[in-house]
Amino acid sequence: MTSNNVAVIGIGTIGSMTLWQLARRGIKAVGFEQFGIAHDRSAAGGESRMFRTAYMEGPEYVPLLKQSRELWEALEDETGYNLLTLNGGLMIGPKDSTRMKNVIQSVNDFDIDSEILDAEQAHIRFPQHKFKPDDIVLLDHEAGYIRPELAVFAAAERAEQLGAVIHRHAKVDSIEEVDGAVKVVANGKNYEFDQVIVTAGPWTTKLFPELKQNLKSRKIVMTWYPTDKLSNYKPDAFPVFGRISDDIQFFGIPTLEGTMVKIGSVDTFGEVDPDNILRDVKLSELKQINKAVQNFFPELRSDPMRISVHMDGYTTDEHAVVGAVPKHNKTFIMGGYSGHGFKLAPVMGEIGADLIEDGRTKFDISHLDPARFMKGE
Repeated sequence: MTSNNVAVIGIGTIGSMTLWQLARRGIKAVGFEQFGIAHDRSAAGGESRMFRTAYMEGPEYVPLLKQSRELWEALEDETGYNLLTLNGGLMIGPKDSTRMKNVIQSVNDFDIDSEILDAEQAHIRFPQHKFKPDDIVLLDHEAGYIRPELAVFAAAERAEQLGAVIHRHAKVDSIEEVDGAVKVVANGKNYEFDQVIVTAGPWTTKLFPELKQNLKSRKIVMTWYPTDKLSNYKPDAFPVFGRISDDIQFFGIPTLEGTMVKIGSVDTFGEVDPDNILRDVKLSELKQINKAVQNFFPELRSDPMRISVHMDGYTTDEHAVVGAVPKHNKTFIMGGYSGHGFKLAPVMGEIGADLIEDGRTKFDISHLDPARFMKGE
């Protein structure tokens, strides 16, 4: 039986950052990852992820996002990797929609560097888009994009440099609090830890089946579109964007390699078993996003040049589950980020380290309390 201080189960988006933060504090930590580091089998693939501060999901996230930006920059400084590019972000939608109201409230409450444009002004400055007369457009100067695979690799690599241990290709079969410790079984081998934090993404319900009613693993499809006017979609000309339309919410990011434009729907395509996800894409799954590209981007071809399939854990209220497992004081959970967790990953790593070290955090995460879904024994 091997004895250590802390186990982090799942070294992906959140787990890699948690391991890095624990190692930064000199806390002895061991990570378990069932695949290799920075794999593309979950939510961290797809070349890019948006970073935005004027937040559609609610202004309560803005303090977390501001701290996350500082930590992204800290990880860049510690590793030498270019992870975050702030090229601005357009938040677009009807001004009376809940999500655009959240954007405006975020700006008003937290003094985000931004501009509000009407549809005519937006068309002059960003002619790549078609805007509707009733659209409000907010340009968030604190937005941009992140390189997800490299970010996970960088955080895990830095954690190891600082003394963390990672067991790769080590699938965790069970966790159990026993006699003042937490027993972890991985690849048939038993380990004991003082505390455990589970950051298993779409696999969360494999370890916590009581969450199945409120947390589902869902299929995500990402799409890239060609154009003969690529210079109009370089990072200095094409800010990232999030857009709400009548029947679809979608986003866009300039591609790093410069030959396509990444535009994708935030819609998901059914519940999946994370151990048996089919990565084929049906034509019907592309219908809405292809139509949106056709309607709103006259310079893009409306058939994607590249498609990739990923997955994430989605809760019924689309807010993550972060905190102590009810009735357990040594086991913590961080999952169910519902497609908008990557930008928050570094601050979530800090929160995870806070919970391990002190059992609490200075950040307001009351809206993420696992107790809303987990009653405990």
